[in-house]
This record gives sequence, C-alpha cells and structure tokens, in this order.
Amino acid sequence: FYDRVYDAERPELFLKATPRRVSGPGQAIRVRSDSSWTVPEPELTLVVSPRGRIIGYTIGNDVSARDIEGENPLYLPQAKVYRHSCILGPAITLADETVDGTGLGIHLQICRDGKVIVQGGTNTSQMNRSLGELAEYLGRYHDFPNGAVLMTGTSIVPGDEFTLQEGDEVVIEIEHIGVLRNPVKVMRK
Repeated sequence: FYDRVYDAERPELFLKATPRRVSGPGQAIRVRSDSSWTVPEPELTLVVSPRGRIIGYTIGNDVSARDIEGENPLYLPQAKVYRHSCILGPAITLADETVDGTGLGIHLQICRDGKVIVQGGTNTSQMNRSLGELAEYLGRYHDFPNGAVLMTGTSIVPGDEFTLQEGDEVVIEIEHIGVLRNPVKVMRK
C-alpha cells in the first residue's frame, strides 16, 4: 500500500502525538516490548502557525514499529502513536531568508556500545512534495488554534536486519537546525 503514497494526489498525514507523548533532547526514545523491528525515522519538522504558515523548523524522529505496521495498514496507529515515539528538538529555528527548509542535509547516526552501527544521510531537496504543500494540506480540513508541528517524512531508514535496542543512542543532525540526541529504552506495558 505504500507504493501508492508517493504518486497519490493526497499526502500521507496522520496524528503522531499529543504534547504529553513527545520526548525532547536527551530524553528516552521508547520502543514497544511487543515489537521486534523498531526504527528511527529522522525528519525535518515544520512549525506551522494557526493560519497554516511555516514559521520555523526543528528536528523530528518518527519512531516506528515496522513489524506491527507491516502486519495490517489499520495497525498504523499502534505502530506509530504511543508514548515517547515522537521526538522533537533541540530548538526551533525560525523560517526566514537564511533557512527556508529546502536543500538541508539530514544525517542519522545510531551508536551501540560506543560504536557507530548505522549511519545515513539525505537532503530535503529529495522530497516528493513541497513543504508549503504539506502545510497547506494539513490545514485544509483541520484547525490548529495553537499551531502545529508537522513531520515531513523520511528517506533514511535502517535496513530490515536492524532494530533499536535498549542502550542505543540515536543522533539526528539537520543543517542550520542542530543535533538531536536520544537514548533508547524498551517500554514495558
């Protein structure tokens, strides 16, 4: 079903987290104990005003339980929407002439026992949809009186043989925005 997302008229949009389910810099990423394949998804994240205008950028990590997600498309909320599976930070960089969100390098590094075991990179210029289109679509039939943050999607996903483990450290860097570092913890019920 994901093959259809990239050519579809509508972008893929879903609720990731309410504020109390979000972790910040240095706080733990939680992986579900009932998942055997959980990965980070580093993403440029838009800070959108109540009127739908992009006013800033931050780093997002859309942690996903891939095995649960792959079992059934209706399991997407269980795979992506749980406590501390949404990581944001380290700060908000204002959208202005110096940082416009296009052409930014995104880098992922995962360390285990002090060694880099996964690394990858991409650039926001590779995105299938424009940032403005994503923000506009989000606000079409929704209102956000306090604004919203919108993760834009990832193209850096570790291979099928990799899963996050307790004690790993996930480091995401986006040019002109900063570095987001988080330890990994397994979440029990």
